[in-house]
Amino acid sequence: MRYRLAVFDMDGTILDTLDDLTDTLNMSLAEVGMPVRTKDEVRSFVGNGVGKLLERAVPQGTTEEEMAALAGAFRKNYAVHCADKTKPYDGVPELIAALHAEGMKTAVVSNKVDFAVQTLAEDYFKGLFDMAVGEREGVRRKPAPDSVNEVMRALGIPHEKTVYIGDSDVDADTARNAGVDFVGVEWGFRPREVLLEHGATVTVKTADELRRAVLGG
Repeated sequence: MRYRLAVFDMDGTILDTLDDLTDTLNMSLAEVGMPVRTKDEVRSFVGNGVGKLLERAVPQGTTEEEMAALAGAFRKNYAVHCADKTKPYDGVPELIAALHAEGMKTAVVSNKVDFAVQTLAEDYFKGLFDMAVGEREGVRRKPAPDSVNEVMRALGIPHEKTVYIGDSDVDADTARNAGVDFVGVEWGFRPREVLLEHGATVTVKTADELRRAVLGG
């Protein structure tokens, strides 16, 4: 077997979360009296965690107090609305089940807040992941390799037998920083060109192509 551990990003890779992120962000912006954003704008904002999403969404000159109010509103609203419209990408749950059937370990490492990662992993992929890790206090976010390294240590899989799968420049950089192979998916939040610019040498268009890239053959 080419790999023994497949680590997945969440947003844009295994789950299409963009509608719920956009709706929750705009609900929260409206609550604190700020202008809302388009779905395409939100697509370009995501990938570096909630803090960066909110920083990119607010008007220039927003104060720390206003940011804190927005962050509180977003976390409250997303806890309620994180799964209203979210859905797995075609073939992805079946892909992860197939990897498990081949004896591989699977995990999620995401910059999404940890409570949402745990909730969504349980709701949409129950029993399919050996670990799920989101953004937590005191742990550097991707593209830092900390959480990927944590998963490899916990599951006892070396770097050379691990592949990281994602849809963004942040994911490609994370894999490089962790010293693991990377497979980019073309159905997510960033175009293929961005993945190639950040060093991706393997990209896939479908879950079946991803299965072949990870398992070989």
